[in-house]
Amino acid sequence: MRIAIIVFPGSNCDRDVHHVLTNVLGVEADLVWHADGNLRGYDGVILPGGFSYGDYLRAGVIAAFSPIMREVRRMAEEGKPVLGICNGFQVLIESGLLPGAL
Repeated sequence: MRIAIIVFPGSNCDRDVHHVLTNVLGVEADLVWHADGNLRGYDGVILPGGFSYGDYLRAGVIAAFSPIMREVRRMAEEGKPVLGICNGFQVLIESGLLPGAL
């Protein structure tokens, strides 16, 4: 299994998530910059916590329009696991991948 960990400007705990996946669980994981547009070859994706883009406007709203989110949406539509932690969860709501409002 290979997991992508998305890194936005202002996100944190991405390296903590990477450490747990690789060193504790023995899962292959990569940090993927938000401007990248390709998640092919990954079996799942994690959006970690923090303050993406400083949470300007509203928590997660700017990150929701990041190029990588098209790929996150594709993975979700393919039934691959997508996990949002803290601010990552807010990004998933703002991008319309989860119902609700902030």
